Amino acid sequence: MNAMNMELARFNMIEQQIRPWDVLDDRILKTLSSTPREAFVPEQYQSLAFSDISIPIGHDQAMMAPKVEGRLLQCLDITDTDSILEIGTGSGYLTACLARLGNKVHSVDIIEEFVSSSKEKLSQQNIENVTFDVVDAVNGIDSASKFDVIAITGSLPVLHEGFHNSLEIGGRLFVIVGKPPIMQALLITRAGPSEWKQESLFETSVPALVNAAQPDAFSF
Repeated sequence: MNAMNMELARFNMIEQQIRPWDVLDDRILKTLSSTPREAFVPEQYQSLAFSDISIPIGHDQAMMAPKVEGRLLQCLDITDTDSILEIGTGSGYLTACLARLGNKVHSVDIIEEFVSSSKEKLSQQNIENVTFDVVDAVNGIDSASKFDVIAITGSLPVLHEGFHNSLEIGGRLFVIVGKPPIMQALLITRAGPSEWKQESLFETSVPALVNAAQPDAFSF
């Protein structure tokens, strides 16, 4: 894809996929437009970098479709002072977008290859406000730190409340819960020390985080 075609594809991604999904925040649109998605897509899928699909990245994981990434970023209402926890570094594209919107990002993934690759890609983009860790955080992280924003980039068949307690008061958590073919994207806001509000956003389907607990088929 030559440079002219790539910029047209990027423009069409914003105008034909992301805006129609009610992503209208100018700051989000500018971030998605200026962060080179093609730099984070596996080489064999370069021609699909701006397509309305989930792109495989290996290890049974995938990049979210651009419109889902847009809704995720918009609903979290990120400010430039926010501390952000990303569960599932994946390709590093969403990590880069979060870093450009917030103050600092701590991104974790169980797959070391994703972390090392994303470190290199973010360095190439001169993004320096991200720390990485290779850890299984499917049930939350073992840390006293609390975050203004938590973005979980893979789905969870069952939501573990360990994530809730890692939010600051007023903090926002994005998570996709359920099993294929239909999952529910949720925004959870910590309203007080032991009070959380939950909003259902949209239906989608994305691969589960590695080691995500499965619901008991015989429970009532």
